[in-house]
Amino acid sequence: MSQRRVVITGASAVATAGLGREAFFDGLLAPAPDERPRNVPELDLSAYFETKEARRLDRHAQFALIAAAEALAEAGDLPYDPERIGSLVGTGVGGMRTFEEQVLVQHEKGSRRVSPFLIPMMMANASSAHISMKYGFEGPCETTVTACAASNQSIGNALNMIRWDRCDAMVTGGTESSTTVVGLAGFQNMTALSSSGQSRPFDAGRDGFIAAEAAGVLVIEELEGARARGATILAEILGYATTADAHHITAPSPGGVGAIKCMTRAIADAGLQPSDIAYVNAHGTSTPLNDAAEAQACAHLFGTPGPYVTSIKGVTGHSLGAAGAIEAVSVVESMIRGIIPPTANTTAVDPELPPINVVLGEGQEWTPGPTISNSFGFGGHNASLVFGPAPH
Repeated sequence: MSQRRVVITGASAVATAGLGREAFFDGLLAPAPDERPRNVPELDLSAYFETKEARRLDRHAQFALIAAAEALAEAGDLPYDPERIGSLVGTGVGGMRTFEEQVLVQHEKGSRRVSPFLIPMMMANASSAHISMKYGFEGPCETTVTACAASNQSIGNALNMIRWDRCDAMVTGGTESSTTVVGLAGFQNMTALSSSGQSRPFDAGRDGFIAAEAAGVLVIEELEGARARGATILAEILGYATTADAHHITAPSPGGVGAIKCMTRAIADAGLQPSDIAYVNAHGTSTPLNDAAEAQACAHLFGTPGPYVTSIKGVTGHSLGAAGAIEAVSVVESMIRGIIPPTANTTAVDPELPPINVVLGEGQEWTPGPTISNSFGFGGHNASLVFGPAPH
């Protein structure tokens, strides 16, 4: 039996750049903000939740549910057996904000004052669980927790659920809200954060990332089912791969070897050749080691200057487990508009890096084609997705 094709029929983001796919993408084309961390502006939670419900959700789960509501509204009614619709939303950390708040409560007021909702609020799997309960999805309900690769691995695993005929539709993506006092201190003390206050992917002056919170959610389904119900198809997911560096808990493998293997397998999974790739949505964190390894991997695989390369983290900051999901939303909108957002704050590619084709300054017009989107996480987790324009 031939492998089933999988398309995207809903996509939304909650991020500092904007709420919803179109507003979010508009933000990617605007000047980068100065705020750090890049927290989501306060939202009108009453538009999405009852007061009691909102109080019992950590911020990361609130974001996921809002993005899911927007994406599902766009996708429209999913006329499938509920047992064949699943939710798979990844995160790097989970409910760190709630955990940190309740540690302070315990310290200041004693154990009996700790919230009975601490555990269900801090669970990493809370977002997937709440989506399944809210919408009655009885299929696979899972959470991938692999640092900054969590979103891409979640989307890739959801893709395969449909490809392998185990599900007909999946709600998938990633969410994160860990820009807390302790979380930021941990990243600061391991010198991962920018000391200059700017994220500059691939730039000679890059000195670390800007921490951020965000969520991105896709509704994906089998192509023929989407066509049969008259859904508007936004894009197609063509391929996916994941590998491990097996090298170091925080540093990428030298020369981008792990990234090369991952991208190679994802492109092959899509039935394509490296020369078919038109655009690379880079992980591009603005850290010296990550950007060097990814640039070396791109040059090795695609040659130089190669396809267009951009990192949206100059605007969004690095939202860890949500990064791949909001970048998937960006890729979808890039295909719809025919514009690739620029790598904000980067003025010239580091001359010590291979001369890859980084989009600088203004958005780049393009003819949408196969696009690879990378996420590489602490622990040596690599995950690459290949997207294509909506099939005719």
